[in-house]
Amino acid sequence: MYDTKPFKNMTKTNLTSNKKEMTLLYAIERVVEVSKNSHMNKSVLKKAKKEICFLAKSYNITEQQAVLFCVCMERGPHCVNYDDLSTHLDVSKISAYSYAADIDTLVRRRLLRFRDVKEEDSVDIPTAVIRSMKHNEVYELPQRTNLDCAAMFDLLNLWFDDLYNDAITAEELSTELEMLYDENPQVGFVRHLNEYNLNNEDMLLTTLFCHLLVSRDDDDIRFNQIEDAYDSDRKFFKAKADLRSGEHRLMKKHIIEHLCEDGIANNSRYKLTEEAKRKLLGEFRINTVDEKIADMLETEKLTEKKLFFSDDIDRQVRDLGSFLMPENFCKVQERMKKKGFRNGFACLFYGSPGTGKTETVYQLARQTGRNIMVVDVPQIKSKWVGESEKNIKALFDRYRELVGKAKATPILLFNEADAIIGIRKNGAQNAVDKMENSIQNIILQEMESLDGIMIATTNLQQNFDKAFERRFLYKIKFEKPTAEARAHIWHEMIPELNEDDVQTLAAKYDFSGGQIENIARHYNIDCILHGDSADSLSTLISHCDNEHLDANESRRVGF
Repeated sequence: MYDTKPFKNMTKTNLTSNKKEMTLLYAIERVVEVSKNSHMNKSVLKKAKKEICFLAKSYNITEQQAVLFCVCMERGPHCVNYDDLSTHLDVSKISAYSYAADIDTLVRRRLLRFRDVKEEDSVDIPTAVIRSMKHNEVYELPQRTNLDCAAMFDLLNLWFDDLYNDAITAEELSTELEMLYDENPQVGFVRHLNEYNLNNEDMLLTTLFCHLLVSRDDDDIRFNQIEDAYDSDRKFFKAKADLRSGEHRLMKKHIIEHLCEDGIANNSRYKLTEEAKRKLLGEFRINTVDEKIADMLETEKLTEKKLFFSDDIDRQVRDLGSFLMPENFCKVQERMKKKGFRNGFACLFYGSPGTGKTETVYQLARQTGRNIMVVDVPQIKSKWVGESEKNIKALFDRYRELVGKAKATPILLFNEADAIIGIRKNGAQNAVDKMENSIQNIILQEMESLDGIMIATTNLQQNFDKAFERRFLYKIKFEKPTAEARAHIWHEMIPELNEDDVQTLAAKYDFSGGQIENIARHYNIDCILHGDSADSLSTLISHCDNEHLDANESRRVGF
């Protein structure tokens, strides 16, 4: 319907510069006057020959088409039909129908628009045509080739307006989209859309979702907004049923999803997934939620660090490290799939602060060549009710995308996860409690379908919800190091200490590895500022006593 090959690329031209005595409106008015009751007689129309030729040349149409366009302008701008042509020209209705091919050409030139493409018995004058005419400018035919993403979506905006106004069918628009995308492979949106390998019906629906977000800032799509994308009720009802059930092809490809409210999927409202937004609409720099709530740590940037644990913890960490080696992990996943088990692995590291939980995750990632997606838990719990649920869904969507692309499955790390995996509140009434329960419900659902590695760390295992506990396959309790382990840590942190001083500090202070590292930093800062101490043990004991005071003060806060 929008084949532009018969027409030259038009540029916006102000016509008064060449012919000051002639304007588009004047020419149209003159042609309307002469063509009234003319029977389309050439000898009568000669009276406005100059004006007709002017319009035909300006709009790149024939002289007869120019006359018909002028009549439509006079009888419009809305609901102009063949009766109007018959009345104005004083010809029979049968004769008026003979101009159908010319009307079709004017529609292709976008000077007219069918009100209902299925009937093709009446037309409107597009607002853009009238607006240009008021300024004595020829309406530009939209360019279709060598577009950038913004220009493409400007064109899509016009076409979807036509779809909503019944000026084009869904099937015709699908054909136009296919041609447009073939003509503009350089556009990132087109390149990524083609990667999904969609049929025409799904391509149209995906484009519609993208158009609504980009052009109308609408990311909450209802059924009435997509109905026009289907030419038959049967197709629409089938798509509607598939969308409600979550079985639609675009949902299986993670392009669209149910809108989430209070942790529950609303099966009558839909949105683009964060993955699809990032992939398809990257050229518009649309901020996706997941990019705000998680940072990526690349395995190459993780620094090697020696950790000291009791024999029992050390054994569990080594076993987990062996399992996470890529060759072992892939074998286990394949075996689990064959046996019908879930193939995702969730691990819980719990225990006192400073016992090495987070650092253990880093070292496991470094040893097994895995990147880490570190979740910013406070960012998930948005102050806006309803946003938190979107955040957590977006997070898992992003993680699934990373798993699909990565050579080695990345680790999803919920550090200090107490705030989101604590005991759920029964009979929650206020918005905050409902929100927290919703977040937890979403995480529980995602853990059921996890296809990767999730590790959560927590200091408050006594507040841990039992439903989460059951879903963690590996659970390692991190306890404060033994005296022997503390001695190793002291020696690792401050190698210049002699053995007697190391043993004294290890026996005297029941510190965690994190506390010892903190003291070692204080000590090294002192050495840099004041030089090496003659009595390093006394200096360290002073720092250790201050560390105890800090710990006591922190326990009294809130008394």
